[in-house]
Amino acid sequence: MSRHAQNRPVRPLAARLALPAAGLVTALVLTACGGGAEADSASGAGDGRVKVAVTPVPHATILEFVSEELAPAAGLDIEIVEFTDYIQPNAALNQGEVDANYYQHGVYLADQEKAAGYDFTGLSTISFQPMGLYSDSVTDLADLPQGAEIAIPNDPVNGSRGLKLLAAEGIITLADPDAAVPTLLDVTDNPKDLQFTEVEAAQLPRSLSDVDVAAVPGNYALEAELKPAQDALVTEDTSDTTYANQLVVRAGEEDDPDLQKLLELLTSQEVRQFIDETYQGAVVAAF
Repeated sequence: MSRHAQNRPVRPLAARLALPAAGLVTALVLTACGGGAEADSASGAGDGRVKVAVTPVPHATILEFVSEELAPAAGLDIEIVEFTDYIQPNAALNQGEVDANYYQHGVYLADQEKAAGYDFTGLSTISFQPMGLYSDSVTDLADLPQGAEIAIPNDPVNGSRGLKLLAAEGIITLADPDAAVPTLLDVTDNPKDLQFTEVEAAQLPRSLSDVDVAAVPGNYALEAELKPAQDALVTEDTSDTTYANQLVVRAGEEDDPDLQKLLELLTSQEVRQFIDETYQGAVVAAF
């Protein structure tokens, strides 16, 4: 019997989780050659300094490698500003507080540009970490109990990735499997009467004790020391770079020499080797 998602409640989990304060920021300043930029403004064009917003793992880690191992020889001073959510890095870029950000894929970027009116450009994809379905209680998706609770990211784009993973495994059916951003309203068949809970992405690993399955983005899985190859029930195909994360700048600044130098370092063979050796497939180079 077919069930439509709009006939089922989306149950809040926030009351059971300690959410971080909105816009929580941890500033991590790494200066390759000393003399970092002021904390409240981005560096000037062509002065050999760039200020980049990232989320912690793997983006901050990859950029730290570039800052420490590659940037000094290239004459580039990188300041890294670390955010714990998906909203603030784009806000900071739009407000001129940073010169670039590195954390988001093109589908999310397009969604945010439409929603917030940003005018950004993705210079290149850098890395991809697959979303996975994780569980503390289920070892096979086929064994999901009737009425199981599934936690998905509360932002539409990453929530859609969780729905696509479930659909790919035949657990639910979507009206259009090829839709870029399907929502719960696009679920046309749900034979197990799954109950969906929308959770802030960073909190999804902590939700595992409260739900049957959680769709966790790769960066937050890594932060929680979850190993996709070993711990996930299923993951996205790493050969598909639709959700590969990009180096993003403000439109019109694509040719800034310091940003181009940063791009060159981020897409170097040294970075590819660092990603391969450090993450063993949990993160893959996408350039």
